[in-house]
Amino acid sequence: MFRKVLIAEDQDVINNGIKATLGELNIDFIMHSQYCDEALLKLKKAKSDNIPYDLLICDLVFVKDHHEQKIKSGQELILAVRKEFPNLKIIVFSVEDKVFGIQKLYNDCQINGYVLKSRNGARELKKAIQHCFNKDDFYISSVLKGALNSKNAIEITQFDIFIIDCLSKGMLQGEISQLLKEKKQSPSSSSAVEKRLKLLKENFNAKNPVHLVSLAKDLGLI
Repeated sequence: MFRKVLIAEDQDVINNGIKATLGELNIDFIMHSQYCDEALLKLKKAKSDNIPYDLLICDLVFVKDHHEQKIKSGQELILAVRKEFPNLKIIVFSVEDKVFGIQKLYNDCQINGYVLKSRNGARELKKAIQHCFNKDDFYISSVLKGALNSKNAIEITQFDIFIIDCLSKGMLQGEISQLLKEKKQSPSSSSAVEKRLKLLKENFNAKNPVHLVSLAKDLGLI
């Protein structure tokens, strides 16, 4: 079993629950960090001391407070960690269930597991830890099994990023359509923009265009 685990999670209640789960697996060396910058520093320090961590359990959302952080989200932390620690096992433990976000972490960061915080979250996390220790394939919560099925997600294109970026600047659908026409890009009709936005909102589980922009920023798309 893993010997040394770091938890990156800003909520004490969740931290204590994860520690209890790790205790059930007889993992004694457990450290935690409520800030992403600190988590990365702890990983680097352990590596320099030649006592590296075996596993990182990471949330995706960190609430902003008076501590200024360079790394502001779990996605950013995982990306930074993966560049420096290509062989470290990483399990995401989050309430986020957006298909594209899971696929992006899987494809871009090669995370080893994704567990949804839910009523059975502790049980699923325990399974994920055991799975990631014994096997090399990806573990995902049973309720999210379809997330890695390409049929359940659309490919995010430059056209999509352009539309979302325009929304972030306060542009309306008609204005986006007109700009596309001026750039001689296709499709450019208002109906095409509307249809794509509808599909993007469904895929991201976004409630409205503002929410879509916020989610896209969290994922680093814009």
